[in-house]
Amino acid sequence: MVLLAACVCTKGGKALVSRQFVEMSKSRIEGLLAAFPKLMSSGRQHTFVETESVRYVYQPIDKLYTLLITTRASNILEDLETLRLFSRVIPEYCRTMDESEILDNSFNLIFAFDEIVALGYRESVNLAQIRTFVEMDSHEEKVYRAVRETQEREARTKSKEKAKELQRKRTEEMKRSGGRSITSGGINNTNNNSGGFGVSGGFGGVSSTFPVDAITTSTTQDTRSPSIKSSSNKAMKLGGKARDVDSFVDQLKSEGEKVTSSDNMTHNKTTNNTPDIDMEPIHIVMSEEIVLHAGRDGGLQNMEIQGILKLRITDSDSGFIKIQVENTDTRPIQIQTHPNVDRELWKTKGQIGMKMNNKPFPHNTDVGVLKWRFHTVEDSFVPLSINCWPQDNGSGGCDVNIEYNLENITMELNEVVITIPLALGSPSPLINECEGTLDFTTRGIPDNFFPVCVSFTSSLPYCGLKVLGVVGNTDGAAVNFSQETLLKTNTYEIN
Repeated sequence: MVLLAACVCTKGGKALVSRQFVEMSKSRIEGLLAAFPKLMSSGRQHTFVETESVRYVYQPIDKLYTLLITTRASNILEDLETLRLFSRVIPEYCRTMDESEILDNSFNLIFAFDEIVALGYRESVNLAQIRTFVEMDSHEEKVYRAVRETQEREARTKSKEKAKELQRKRTEEMKRSGGRSITSGGINNTNNNSGGFGVSGGFGGVSSTFPVDAITTSTTQDTRSPSIKSSSNKAMKLGGKARDVDSFVDQLKSEGEKVTSSDNMTHNKTTNNTPDIDMEPIHIVMSEEIVLHAGRDGGLQNMEIQGILKLRITDSDSGFIKIQVENTDTRPIQIQTHPNVDRELWKTKGQIGMKMNNKPFPHNTDVGVLKWRFHTVEDSFVPLSINCWPQDNGSGGCDVNIEYNLENITMELNEVVITIPLALGSPSPLINECEGTLDFTTRGIPDNFFPVCVSFTSSLPYCGLKVLGVVGNTDGAAVNFSQETLLKTNTYEIN
Protein backbone atom coordinates (compact mmCIF):
# COMPACT_ATOMS: atom_id res chain seq x y z
CA MET A 1 0.00 0.00 0.00
CA VAL A 2 1.00 3.62 -0.56
CA LEU A 3 -0.65 5.86 2.02
CA LEU A 4 -0.76 9.49 0.92
CA ALA A 5 -2.29 11.13 3.99
CA ALA A 6 -4.16 10.43 7.22
CA CYS A 7 -6.46 12.95 8.83
CA VAL A 8 -9.30 13.55 11.22
CA CYS A 9 -11.96 15.72 9.60
CA THR A 10 -15.53 16.84 10.09
CA LYS A 11 -18.42 15.62 7.99
CA GLY A 12 -18.14 18.81 5.99
CA GLY A 13 -14.56 18.04 4.97
CA LYS A 14 -12.83 20.45 7.38
CA ALA A 15 -9.45 19.01 8.41
CA LEU A 16 -8.71 19.09 12.16
CA VAL A 17 -5.48 17.07 12.03
CA SER A 18 -3.81 16.02 8.79
CA ARG A 19 -0.50 14.24 8.26
CA GLN A 20 0.93 13.79 4.75
CA PHE A 21 3.36 10.92 4.22
CA VAL A 22 4.42 11.92 0.70
CA GLU A 23 5.23 15.31 -0.76
CA MET A 24 1.91 17.13 -1.24
CA SER A 25 1.07 20.81 -1.38
CA LYS A 26 -1.39 22.38 1.02
CA SER A 27 -3.84 23.23 -1.76
CA ARG A 28 -3.72 19.62 -3.00
CA ILE A 29 -4.65 18.08 0.34
CA GLU A 30 -7.32 20.73 0.98
CA GLY A 31 -8.85 19.98 -2.43
CA LEU A 32 -8.93 16.23 -1.72
CA LEU A 33 -10.59 16.78 1.65
CA ALA A 34 -13.11 19.22 0.20
CA ALA A 35 -14.11 16.66 -2.45
CA PHE A 36 -14.59 13.88 0.11
CA PRO A 37 -18.08 14.87 1.44
CA LYS A 38 -19.37 15.25 -2.11
CA LEU A 39 -18.51 11.62 -2.87
CA MET A 40 -20.44 10.30 0.11
CA SER A 41 -23.86 8.80 -0.60
CA SER A 42 -26.42 8.39 2.16
CA GLY A 43 -27.99 5.21 0.81
CA ARG A 44 -24.79 3.12 0.67
CA GLN A 45 -22.96 1.53 3.56
CA HIS A 46 -19.31 1.41 2.53
CA THR A 47 -16.05 2.30 4.21
CA PHE A 48 -14.35 3.59 1.06
CA VAL A 49 -14.99 5.66 -2.04
CA GLU A 50 -12.81 6.05 -5.10
CA THR A 51 -12.03 8.70 -7.68
CA GLU A 52 -9.94 8.49 -10.81
CA SER A 53 -6.70 9.05 -8.89
CA VAL A 54 -7.15 8.27 -5.17
CA ARG A 55 -9.15 6.13 -2.77
CA TYR A 56 -10.76 7.40 0.43
CA VAL A 57 -10.92 4.86 3.28
CA TYR A 58 -12.88 6.21 6.22
CA GLN A 59 -14.54 5.31 9.51
CA PRO A 60 -17.00 7.54 11.38
CA ILE A 61 -16.24 8.41 15.03
CA ASP A 62 -19.22 10.30 16.49
CA LYS A 63 -19.47 13.52 14.43
CA LEU A 64 -16.03 13.16 12.85
CA TYR A 65 -14.30 10.90 10.35
CA THR A 66 -10.99 9.05 10.50
CA LEU A 67 -9.89 9.31 6.87
CA LEU A 68 -7.04 7.70 4.94
CA ILE A 69 -6.18 8.80 1.40
CA THR A 70 -4.36 6.11 -0.61
CA THR A 71 -3.59 5.33 -4.21
CA ARG A 72 -6.03 3.16 -6.13
CA ALA A 73 -3.38 0.48 -6.55
CA SER A 74 -3.05 -0.10 -2.81
CA ASN A 75 -4.37 -3.25 -1.14
CA ILE A 76 -7.82 -2.51 0.27
CA LEU A 77 -7.46 -5.15 2.99
CA GLU A 78 -4.24 -3.56 4.25
CA ASP A 79 -5.92 -0.16 4.03
CA LEU A 80 -8.78 -1.31 6.26
CA GLU A 81 -6.40 -2.88 8.78
CA THR A 82 -4.38 0.35 8.92
CA LEU A 83 -7.61 2.34 9.33
CA ARG A 84 -8.59 0.23 12.34
CA LEU A 85 -5.22 0.92 13.97
CA PHE A 86 -5.64 4.67 13.39
CA SER A 87 -9.13 4.52 14.89
CA ARG A 88 -7.76 2.77 18.00
CA VAL A 89 -4.95 5.30 18.42
CA ILE A 90 -7.17 8.41 18.47
CA PRO A 91 -9.14 7.48 21.68
CA GLU A 92 -5.80 6.86 23.43
CA TYR A 93 -5.11 10.61 23.45
CA CYS A 94 -8.60 12.15 23.17
CA ARG A 95 -11.21 11.59 25.87
CA THR A 96 -14.07 12.86 23.74
CA MET A 97 -14.43 12.87 19.97
CA ASP A 98 -15.08 16.58 19.45
CA GLU A 99 -13.17 19.28 17.60
CA SER A 100 -11.70 21.01 20.66
CA GLU A 101 -10.31 17.77 22.11
CA ILE A 102 -8.78 16.78 18.76
CA LEU A 103 -7.11 20.18 18.39
CA ASP A 104 -5.77 20.14 21.97
CA ASN A 105 -4.06 16.78 21.38
CA SER A 106 -3.07 17.34 17.76
CA PHE A 107 0.68 17.01 18.34
CA ASN A 108 0.33 13.70 20.18
CA LEU A 109 -1.84 12.39 17.33
CA ILE A 110 0.71 13.47 14.72
CA PHE A 111 3.51 11.77 16.65
CA ALA A 112 1.41 8.59 16.85
CA PHE A 113 0.59 8.77 13.12
CA ASP A 114 4.32 8.99 12.33
CA GLU A 115 4.94 5.78 14.27
CA ILE A 116 2.32 3.93 12.19
CA VAL A 117 3.39 5.05 8.70
CA ALA A 118 6.80 5.97 7.28
CA LEU A 119 7.33 7.15 3.71
CA GLY A 120 3.84 6.00 2.79
CA TYR A 121 4.22 2.43 4.06
CA ARG A 122 2.86 1.00 7.28
CA GLU A 123 5.26 0.01 10.05
CA SER A 124 4.86 -3.31 11.86
CA VAL A 125 3.85 -1.83 15.22
CA ASN A 126 0.97 -2.40 17.61
CA LEU A 127 -0.88 -0.06 19.94
CA ALA A 128 1.35 -0.79 22.95
CA GLN A 129 4.52 -0.04 20.99
CA ILE A 130 3.07 3.23 19.69
CA ARG A 131 2.21 4.28 23.24
CA THR A 132 5.76 3.52 24.38
CA PHE A 133 7.39 5.36 21.48
CA VAL A 134 5.28 8.50 21.98
CA GLU A 135 5.88 8.60 25.75
CA MET A 136 9.67 8.49 25.17
CA ASP A 137 10.35 7.26 28.69
CA SER A 138 14.15 7.25 29.07
CA HIS A 139 15.86 5.05 31.63
CA GLU A 140 19.14 6.93 31.10
CA GLU A 141 17.42 10.21 31.92
CA LYS A 142 16.14 8.78 35.21
CA VAL A 143 19.65 7.62 36.07
CA TYR A 144 21.12 11.02 35.20
CA ARG A 145 18.53 12.88 37.30
CA ALA A 146 19.06 10.55 40.26
CA VAL A 147 22.83 11.02 40.10
CA ARG A 148 22.41 14.79 39.71
CA GLU A 149 20.15 15.07 42.77
CA THR A 150 22.56 12.94 44.80
CA GLN A 151 25.45 15.22 43.84
CA GLU A 152 23.47 18.33 44.76
CA ARG A 153 22.60 16.89 48.16
CA GLU A 154 26.26 15.97 48.77
CA ALA A 155 27.30 19.49 47.79
CA ARG A 156 24.84 21.00 50.29
CA THR A 157 26.14 18.68 53.00
CA LYS A 158 29.74 19.64 52.27
CA SER A 159 28.88 23.34 52.37
CA LYS A 160 27.30 22.91 55.83
CA GLU A 161 30.35 21.01 57.06
CA LYS A 162 32.60 23.76 55.70
CA ALA A 163 30.52 26.40 57.46
CA LYS A 164 30.86 24.48 60.75
CA GLU A 165 34.61 24.23 60.29
CA LEU A 166 34.88 27.98 59.65
CA GLN A 167 32.79 28.68 62.76
CA ARG A 168 35.06 26.41 64.81
CA LYS A 169 38.18 28.19 63.52
CA ARG A 170 36.64 31.55 64.30
CA THR A 171 35.85 30.46 67.86
CA GLU A 172 39.40 29.18 68.40
CA GLU A 173 40.80 32.43 67.02
CA MET A 174 38.68 34.42 69.48
CA LYS A 175 39.92 32.26 72.36
CA ARG A 176 43.57 32.77 71.36
CA SER A 177 43.05 36.56 71.11
CA GLY A 178 41.84 36.72 74.74
CA GLY A 179 38.14 37.29 74.17
CA ARG A 180 38.61 39.93 71.51
CA SER A 181 36.87 39.80 68.14
CA ILE A 182 38.76 40.55 64.96
CA THR A 183 37.02 43.08 62.73
CA SER A 184 38.00 44.84 59.58
CA GLY A 185 38.40 48.16 61.35
CA GLY A 186 40.90 46.96 64.00
CA ILE A 187 40.84 45.14 67.38
CA ASN A 188 37.90 45.81 69.74
CA ASN A 189 37.54 44.47 73.28
CA THR A 190 34.24 42.61 73.53
CA ASN A 191 34.07 43.12 77.31
CA ASN A 192 34.30 46.92 77.20
CA ASN A 193 30.89 48.43 76.40
CA SER A 194 32.14 52.04 76.46
CA GLY A 195 33.87 51.71 73.11
CA GLY A 196 37.21 50.24 74.37
CA PHE A 197 40.26 51.15 72.32
CA GLY A 198 40.83 50.78 68.63
CA VAL A 199 43.94 50.67 66.58
CA SER A 200 42.91 52.08 63.22
CA GLY A 201 44.35 50.15 60.32
CA GLY A 202 45.62 47.25 62.45
CA PHE A 203 44.82 43.75 61.14
CA GLY A 204 42.72 45.31 58.40
CA GLY A 205 40.76 42.90 56.22
CA VAL A 206 41.22 39.85 58.46
CA SER A 207 37.50 39.33 58.87
CA SER A 208 37.02 39.00 55.10
CA THR A 209 38.49 35.48 55.29
CA PHE A 210 35.55 34.24 57.35
CA PRO A 211 32.02 34.72 55.93
CA VAL A 212 30.21 35.73 59.11
CA ASP A 213 26.75 35.80 57.54
CA ALA A 214 27.08 32.22 56.32
CA ILE A 215 28.39 31.08 59.68
CA THR A 216 25.56 32.77 61.53
CA THR A 217 22.95 31.20 59.30
CA SER A 218 24.50 27.75 59.61
CA THR A 219 24.78 28.10 63.41
CA THR A 220 21.15 29.13 63.64
CA GLN A 221 20.06 26.16 61.57
CA ASP A 222 22.17 23.77 63.66
CA THR A 223 20.73 25.08 66.91
CA ARG A 224 17.22 24.61 65.61
CA SER A 225 17.74 21.07 64.38
CA PRO A 226 17.43 19.36 67.83
CA SER A 227 13.97 20.87 68.32
CA ILE A 228 12.87 19.45 64.99
CA LYS A 229 14.13 15.98 65.86
CA SER A 230 12.39 16.03 69.24
CA SER A 231 9.01 16.95 67.76
CA SER A 232 6.12 14.58 67.24
CA ASN A 233 6.35 11.66 64.84
CA LYS A 234 3.54 13.18 62.81
CA ALA A 235 5.70 16.14 61.82
CA MET A 236 6.93 16.54 58.26
CA LYS A 237 10.08 14.57 57.45
CA LEU A 238 12.71 16.49 55.52
CA GLY A 239 15.21 14.81 53.19
CA GLY A 240 12.87 11.97 52.21
CA LYS A 241 13.35 12.66 48.52
CA ALA A 242 17.12 12.46 48.91
CA ARG A 243 16.82 9.11 50.63
CA ASP A 244 14.56 7.88 47.81
CA VAL A 245 17.17 8.99 45.28
CA ASP A 246 19.91 7.18 47.21
CA SER A 247 17.84 4.00 47.38
CA PHE A 248 17.14 4.24 43.66
CA VAL A 249 20.85 4.61 42.90
CA ASP A 250 21.71 1.72 45.23
CA GLN A 251 19.10 -0.44 43.53
CA LEU A 252 20.59 0.37 40.13
CA LYS A 253 24.04 -0.60 41.40
CA SER A 254 22.71 -3.87 42.83
CA GLU A 255 21.17 -4.70 39.46
CA GLY A 256 24.55 -4.31 37.83
CA GLU A 257 23.85 -0.87 36.37
CA LYS A 258 26.96 1.26 36.04
CA VAL A 259 26.15 4.66 37.54
CA THR A 260 28.57 7.45 36.73
CA SER A 261 28.65 11.09 37.74
CA SER A 262 27.70 13.95 35.47
CA ASP A 263 31.37 14.92 35.09
CA ASN A 264 32.20 11.45 33.78
CA MET A 265 29.21 11.56 31.46
CA THR A 266 30.37 14.87 30.05
CA HIS A 267 33.90 13.52 29.62
CA ASN A 268 32.64 10.42 27.84
CA LYS A 269 30.51 12.47 25.48
CA THR A 270 33.42 14.66 24.54
CA THR A 271 35.79 11.76 24.02
CA ASN A 272 33.36 9.70 21.93
CA ASN A 273 32.97 12.30 19.22
CA THR A 274 33.56 11.23 15.67
CA PRO A 275 37.10 11.73 14.43
CA ASP A 276 37.94 14.99 12.71
CA ILE A 277 37.55 14.93 8.95
CA ASP A 278 39.17 17.34 6.54
CA MET A 279 36.02 18.90 5.16
CA GLU A 280 35.99 20.36 1.70
CA PRO A 281 33.60 23.18 0.73
CA ILE A 282 31.35 20.35 -0.49
CA HIS A 283 30.82 17.72 2.20
CA ILE A 284 28.57 14.67 1.83
CA VAL A 285 27.31 12.54 4.74
CA MET A 286 25.71 9.12 4.20
CA SER A 287 24.12 7.80 7.40
CA GLU A 288 22.06 4.67 8.04
CA GLU A 289 20.20 3.36 11.08
CA ILE A 290 19.20 -0.25 11.76
CA VAL A 291 16.06 -1.29 13.64
CA LEU A 292 15.95 -5.05 14.25
CA HIS A 293 13.74 -7.31 16.36
CA ALA A 294 14.40 -11.05 16.48
CA GLY A 295 12.97 -13.90 18.54
CA ARG A 296 14.90 -15.79 21.18
CA ASP A 297 13.95 -19.08 19.53
CA GLY A 298 15.31 -17.97 16.17
CA GLY A 299 13.71 -16.14 13.29
CA LEU A 300 13.74 -12.50 12.29
CA GLN A 301 10.62 -10.60 13.29
CA ASN A 302 11.39 -7.26 11.69
CA MET A 303 14.41 -5.50 10.22
CA GLU A 304 14.46 -2.02 8.74
CA ILE A 305 17.27 0.12 7.36
CA GLN A 306 16.66 3.86 7.00
CA GLY A 307 19.30 5.96 5.28
CA ILE A 308 19.75 9.56 4.24
CA LEU A 309 22.29 11.42 2.12
CA LYS A 310 23.00 14.91 3.42
CA LEU A 311 24.83 17.68 1.60
CA ARG A 312 26.60 20.56 3.31
CA ILE A 313 28.10 23.40 1.26
CA THR A 314 30.19 26.00 3.07
CA ASP A 315 31.03 28.08 -0.01
CA SER A 316 28.17 29.88 -1.73
CA ASP A 317 29.93 29.63 -5.10
CA SER A 318 30.01 25.81 -4.92
CA GLY A 319 26.24 25.27 -4.94
CA PHE A 320 25.81 24.70 -8.69
CA ILE A 321 26.69 21.00 -8.70
CA LYS A 322 25.36 17.51 -9.41
CA ILE A 323 26.09 14.43 -7.31
CA GLN A 324 26.64 11.13 -9.11
CA VAL A 325 25.27 8.21 -7.07
CA GLU A 326 25.50 4.53 -7.96
CA ASN A 327 23.05 1.90 -6.69
CA THR A 328 24.54 -1.58 -6.96
CA ASP A 329 22.11 -3.19 -4.52
CA THR A 330 19.80 -5.82 -6.01
CA ARG A 331 17.47 -5.85 -3.00
CA PRO A 332 14.11 -4.01 -3.14
CA ILE A 333 15.23 -0.70 -1.67
CA GLN A 334 12.75 2.18 -1.63
CA ILE A 335 14.44 5.43 -2.68
CA GLN A 336 12.95 8.90 -2.43
CA THR A 337 14.45 12.21 -3.55
CA HIS A 338 13.87 15.68 -2.13
CA PRO A 339 10.99 17.60 -3.79
CA ASN A 340 13.45 20.23 -5.10
CA VAL A 341 15.63 17.57 -6.75
CA ASP A 342 15.18 16.80 -10.45
CA ARG A 343 13.59 13.35 -10.47
CA GLU A 344 14.03 12.78 -14.19
CA LEU A 345 17.74 13.45 -13.84
CA TRP A 346 17.88 10.92 -11.02
CA LYS A 347 15.94 8.25 -12.92
CA THR A 348 17.89 8.59 -16.17
CA LYS A 349 21.44 9.35 -15.04
CA GLY A 350 21.52 8.61 -11.30
CA GLN A 351 22.47 12.23 -10.56
CA ILE A 352 21.18 14.51 -7.81
CA GLY A 353 20.69 18.07 -9.00
CA MET A 354 18.31 20.97 -8.52
CA LYS A 355 15.15 21.14 -10.62
CA MET A 356 16.12 24.63 -11.73
CA ASN A 357 19.73 24.79 -12.91
CA ASN A 358 19.96 28.52 -12.16
CA LYS A 359 19.40 27.88 -8.44
CA PRO A 360 22.21 26.52 -6.22
CA PHE A 361 21.95 24.14 -3.30
CA PRO A 362 21.57 25.94 0.06
CA HIS A 363 24.84 26.61 1.86
CA ASN A 364 25.89 26.52 5.53
CA THR A 365 23.16 24.00 6.36
CA ASP A 366 22.70 20.22 6.20
CA VAL A 367 20.30 19.40 3.36
CA GLY A 368 18.85 15.91 3.03
CA VAL A 369 18.64 15.28 -0.71
CA LEU A 370 18.07 11.49 -0.82
CA LYS A 371 16.39 8.96 1.47
CA TRP A 372 16.19 5.20 1.22
CA ARG A 373 14.50 2.42 3.16
CA PHE A 374 14.88 -1.35 3.21
CA HIS A 375 12.47 -3.61 5.10
CA THR A 376 12.65 -7.39 5.37
CA VAL A 377 11.80 -10.40 7.54
CA GLU A 378 14.30 -12.78 5.93
CA ASP A 379 17.04 -14.16 8.19
CA SER A 380 19.66 -14.07 5.44
CA PHE A 381 19.82 -10.25 5.57
CA VAL A 382 20.76 -10.05 9.27
CA PRO A 383 24.24 -8.48 9.63
CA LEU A 384 25.05 -9.92 13.09
CA SER A 385 23.32 -12.99 14.51
CA ILE A 386 23.02 -13.49 18.29
CA ASN A 387 22.07 -16.82 19.86
CA CYS A 388 21.40 -16.61 23.62
CA TRP A 389 20.79 -20.02 25.22
CA PRO A 390 20.07 -19.92 29.01
CA GLN A 391 19.39 -23.31 30.61
CA ASP A 392 18.27 -24.06 34.17
CA ASN A 393 21.00 -25.99 36.01
CA GLY A 394 18.69 -27.25 38.77
CA SER A 395 20.47 -25.39 41.60
CA GLY A 396 18.69 -22.06 41.43
CA GLY A 397 20.78 -20.72 38.57
CA CYS A 398 21.26 -20.84 34.83
CA ASP A 399 24.07 -21.84 32.52
CA VAL A 400 24.09 -19.19 29.81
CA ASN A 401 25.71 -19.68 26.42
CA ILE A 402 25.98 -16.75 24.01
CA GLU A 403 27.07 -17.16 20.40
CA TYR A 404 27.48 -14.29 17.96
CA ASN A 405 28.49 -14.42 14.31
CA LEU A 406 29.02 -11.86 11.54
CA GLU A 407 26.66 -13.08 8.82
CA ASN A 408 27.52 -10.40 6.25
CA ILE A 409 31.25 -10.89 5.68
CA THR A 410 31.47 -7.75 3.54
CA MET A 411 30.72 -5.57 6.57
CA GLU A 412 33.13 -4.38 9.23
CA LEU A 413 31.54 -3.62 12.61
CA ASN A 414 33.12 -1.38 15.24
CA GLU A 415 32.31 -0.67 18.89
CA VAL A 416 30.18 -3.81 19.20
CA VAL A 417 28.44 -3.97 22.59
CA ILE A 418 26.20 -6.90 23.59
CA THR A 419 24.08 -6.14 26.68
CA ILE A 420 22.63 -9.11 28.59
CA PRO A 421 20.28 -8.38 31.51
CA LEU A 422 20.70 -10.29 34.77
CA ALA A 423 18.31 -11.24 37.55
CA LEU A 424 17.73 -8.70 40.32
CA GLY A 425 20.47 -8.93 42.95
CA SER A 426 22.65 -11.40 41.07
CA PRO A 427 26.35 -10.50 40.82
CA SER A 428 27.86 -9.66 37.46
CA PRO A 429 29.90 -12.55 36.02
CA LEU A 430 33.61 -11.99 35.50
CA ILE A 431 34.44 -12.00 31.78
CA ASN A 432 38.03 -11.64 30.67
CA GLU A 433 37.84 -12.35 26.96
CA CYS A 434 35.40 -13.86 24.49
CA GLU A 435 35.75 -14.77 20.83
CA GLY A 436 32.53 -15.76 19.09
CA THR A 437 31.11 -17.52 22.18
CA LEU A 438 30.57 -16.67 25.81
CA ASP A 439 29.67 -18.99 28.71
CA PHE A 440 28.87 -18.09 32.30
CA THR A 441 26.75 -19.28 35.22
CA THR A 442 24.65 -17.02 37.44
CA ARG A 443 21.44 -16.89 39.40
CA GLY A 444 18.08 -16.46 37.70
CA ILE A 445 15.64 -18.06 35.31
CA PRO A 446 15.86 -18.08 31.48
CA ASP A 447 13.45 -15.14 31.10
CA ASN A 448 15.81 -12.91 33.13
CA PHE A 449 18.36 -12.81 30.31
CA PHE A 450 16.13 -11.20 27.70
CA PRO A 451 15.93 -8.96 25.82
CA VAL A 452 19.53 -9.05 24.59
CA CYS A 453 20.46 -5.63 23.16
CA VAL A 454 23.24 -5.00 20.65
CA SER A 455 24.85 -1.78 19.47
CA PHE A 456 27.57 -1.21 16.90
CA THR A 457 28.80 1.21 14.28
CA SER A 458 30.38 0.84 10.87
CA SER A 459 32.09 3.05 8.35
CA LEU A 460 30.60 1.00 5.51
CA PRO A 461 26.93 1.33 4.46
CA TYR A 462 24.54 -1.60 4.57
CA CYS A 463 22.76 -0.74 1.33
CA GLY A 464 24.71 -0.64 -1.90
CA LEU A 465 24.54 3.10 -2.52
CA LYS A 466 27.73 5.07 -2.95
CA VAL A 467 28.77 8.48 -4.22
CA LEU A 468 30.95 8.27 -7.32
CA GLY A 469 31.72 11.95 -7.70
CA VAL A 470 30.53 15.56 -7.93
CA VAL A 471 30.46 17.58 -11.16
CA GLY A 472 29.60 21.17 -12.02
CA ASN A 473 26.33 22.11 -13.70
CA THR A 474 27.84 24.10 -16.58
CA ASP A 475 31.00 22.35 -17.73
CA GLY A 476 30.53 18.91 -16.10
CA ALA A 477 34.04 19.07 -14.65
CA ALA A 478 34.86 17.06 -11.53
CA VAL A 479 34.70 18.99 -8.25
CA ASN A 480 36.58 18.12 -5.06
CA PHE A 481 34.43 16.95 -2.17
CA SER A 482 34.74 15.16 1.16
CA GLN A 483 32.60 12.25 2.26
CA GLU A 484 31.60 10.67 5.56
CA THR A 485 29.73 7.36 5.99
CA LEU A 486 28.21 6.09 9.24
CA LEU A 487 26.08 3.05 10.00
CA LYS A 488 24.72 2.67 13.53
CA THR A 489 22.04 0.78 15.42
CA ASN A 490 18.86 2.38 16.65
CA THR A 491 17.25 -0.75 18.11
CA TYR A 492 18.79 -4.22 17.89
CA GLU A 493 16.99 -6.61 20.25
CA ILE A 494 16.58 -10.34 20.64
CA ASN A 495 13.51 -10.97 22.77
